[in-house]
Amino acid sequence: PATSVGITARVLKDLNASQTPEARIILGAAVIDDVLGLVILAVVTGVIAAAGTGESMGYGEIALIVGKSGAFLVGSLALGVYLSPRLFAIASRLRARGVLLAVGLSFCFLLSWLASVIQLAPIVGAFAAGLILEDVHYSDFTGRGEHGLEELIQPISSFLVPIFFVVMGVRTDLLAFADASVLTLAAALTLVAILGKQVCAFGVLGKGIDRVSVGIGMIPRGEVGLIFANIGLTLQIGGEKIINQGTFSAIVVMVIVTTMATPPALKWSFGRVAKKA
Repeated sequence: PATSVGITARVLKDLNASQTPEARIILGAAVIDDVLGLVILAVVTGVIAAAGTGESMGYGEIALIVGKSGAFLVGSLALGVYLSPRLFAIASRLRARGVLLAVGLSFCFLLSWLASVIQLAPIVGAFAAGLILEDVHYSDFTGRGEHGLEELIQPISSFLVPIFFVVMGVRTDLLAFADASVLTLAAALTLVAILGKQVCAFGVLGKGIDRVSVGIGMIPRGEVGLIFANIGLTLQIGGEKIINQGTFSAIVVMVIVTTMATPPALKWSFGRVAKKA
C-alpha cells in the first residue's frame, strides 16, 4: 500500500538498505507516526461531532477517546497476536483454495467493524489488522506451497488502489489551484512536512546513524494522509465543512510532492553514506 510505511519500505528494499539501522528506525517511527495520527483523528472527529450538536467536549471526554483508541490498538494487537496463529492453524485444515485470503480479509473487516462499533474510524481497525497479520501466523499455508497474504491480495490492491487515487483526484478541485492562497498553503504544508521530519531526526540516538537519511525516510505521506483529508471533507459544523476544497487540494499536492521526492532523496542520502564508508 502507498502508506508512509509501505512507500519507505519499498524504497529501502530497492536500495538494499532494508537491514540497516537507519531503515529500522525509519520503519519503526513511521508505524508510530501512523498510530499517533489515527489517535488524533479519533479525537478530532469526536470533538467536531460534539461541536456539530452544539455541545462542547471536555478534557475528560477527550482523554476517554484517547484511552479508547489506545486500548483498542494495544488490545487488538495483544489479542490478535495470540488468536491469529490459532485461527490460521484451524483454517489451514481446510484444503479448499482461497481459504487464506478469505480468512485474512475477514480478520481485517472484523477489526474495522469493531473499531466502528466503539465509534472509531474503521481505518484504525484495518491498520491494527495489518500490523497483526505477519507471515509467521499463517506458516501452515505457506509451508505447503501456497502464496502468502501479500501476494494473494496483490490483484485486489492492483484493482482498488488506482480507483482510490482516481476518487481522490476527482474530489480535488482543479480550479482551486488558480487561487494563490491554495498554492501558498500547499507549499507551506510541503515545507513543514519535509523540515519537520529533519528536526525530528535530531532525536535519533546512537553512534554512526545517519540522521539525514532517517529524516528523509520519514518524509512521505501516502494514502493515510489522503484518507484523513477525505474524512475531513465529511465533517461539518453548522453546515460548514471543516476542510474546504482548497485545503483538500493543498493536501493532495503535499502528498504528491513528498511521495515523489523521497525515493531520489533517499537514494542520494544512502549513496552519500556509502561513499563516506
